[in-house]
Amino acid sequence: MTSHEDVFGQEAAVTCFAPGRVNLIGEYTDLIGGNVLPMPLTKGITVTAGPAVSGIHAFSTAEETKIEINLHEGKKDHWADYVAGPLVIAEKAGATIPSMNLMIESDLPAGAGVSSSAALEVATLKALFALTGQGRSDTDIALLAQKSENEFCGVKCGIMDQMAVSVGDQGHALALNCETLEWDQVALPTGWSIVVIHCGEARQLTDGAYNERRAALDAAAEELRPQPLKLQSVDVAEKLSDPLVARRVRHVLSEQARTLRATEALRSGDMKLLGELMNESHESLRADFEVSTGSLDRLVGAARDAGALGARLTGAGFGGCIVALVAENDRETWWHAVSNECPAAWAVEL
Repeated sequence: MTSHEDVFGQEAAVTCFAPGRVNLIGEYTDLIGGNVLPMPLTKGITVTAGPAVSGIHAFSTAEETKIEINLHEGKKDHWADYVAGPLVIAEKAGATIPSMNLMIESDLPAGAGVSSSAALEVATLKALFALTGQGRSDTDIALLAQKSENEFCGVKCGIMDQMAVSVGDQGHALALNCETLEWDQVALPTGWSIVVIHCGEARQLTDGAYNERRAALDAAAEELRPQPLKLQSVDVAEKLSDPLVARRVRHVLSEQARTLRATEALRSGDMKLLGELMNESHESLRADFEVSTGSLDRLVGAARDAGALGARLTGAGFGGCIVALVAENDRETWWHAVSNECPAAWAVEL
């Protein structure tokens, strides 16, 4: 295994880890300042950092390439954007950016909807602040990472991914209010597993598809002013002038209500209700938000048929992963049945 010393000729001074995440429920609700319920994965991204004589150098063990990071050159449509962007935003926020060497190791699949980009952003920032001794809270780091995604990478994401990977706790779901950033950790009851399965179809989300949905929600918010969109009832969607916007709004408002109910179901250990709400969420994402695919729908169906209490696409959709709620004792036989039905699918986290 390649070490920091192998690449840069000296041992790393700091090692920082940020996990991937799976969202149990609350898909796209962060765009209206709503509530979400993500969980960190055990897999993630590790960034080791040490001082350099000059410049900023990043080595990816997956790509087996070392590149120089220039903070003044802008976006390159390359994995290094998720290293450069956070450093640019941190510098604008007053942080000192020294010459340094960074090595990136990941066991997260890219483009699978498990927040590999947010994990790289957060791990980079944690490594920067650990190396330089500049104190930042996990919430501050999440906000800097989100700003990097919005301003440097040009994707108008909400705060969920960055908060989930920055403050999330293993074995717990993060009950997060995306407007106030108030959060608490809700433990997964013993005897249950949250399983993440890739459908075998690479995620095809384009910035345009994502930003179109965000623009639809912004248009609805403008039409319904002054009351904030997230405080409206689901029925308000029927009053909107554009039927496409109405469908997008119906999803996020119904999903917001489902997420609040699902959070309480998890707190009280009502896994049957949690599963039902996950199933409803997938149908809404398929019909109203239109981000599912045939491969995702087939995998969700196979997961339910094999005994999952709930299964839904997770992440932005258009390919990538599903999340399923499965009894721990049934997990191996469940996965055997699902993989027989969907041979292209593979397990991200069992």
